Amino acid sequence: QVQLVESGGGLVQAGGSLRLSCVASTNIVSFDTMAWYRQTPGKQRNLVVSLSGRDYAFYVDSVKGRFTISRDNANNTVYLQMNNLEPEDTGVYYCNLFRSSASYWGQGTQVTVSS
Repeated sequence: QVQLVESGGGLVQAGGSLRLSCVASTNIVSFDTMAWYRQTPGKQRNLVVSLSGRDYAFYVDSVKGRFTISRDNANNTVYLQMNNLEPEDTGVYYCNLFRSSASYWGQGTQVTVSS
């Protein structure tokens, strides 16, 4: 069973930055797809950004140019650098690892952006 632990969330003013981290309990291998999702109260969990095993990054339009996903396989960690944050970025951010048709989730970290 893979465990993912997120950290780095918090309260920040609009225009500020945060870096989220997700540490996996297993080795992150080159064919794993890592992703970050965001969920707000009463809404479904939505994809924000993903990074495939071939290092192809997909960003939803609302975060392009502001968010950057990266991975450190040696330390089993994936990061989400979030710059120029907007109030609409507020939510619980979940780390996801997709491997061999199995999907694993972290417990989430809260990001709150004040206007």
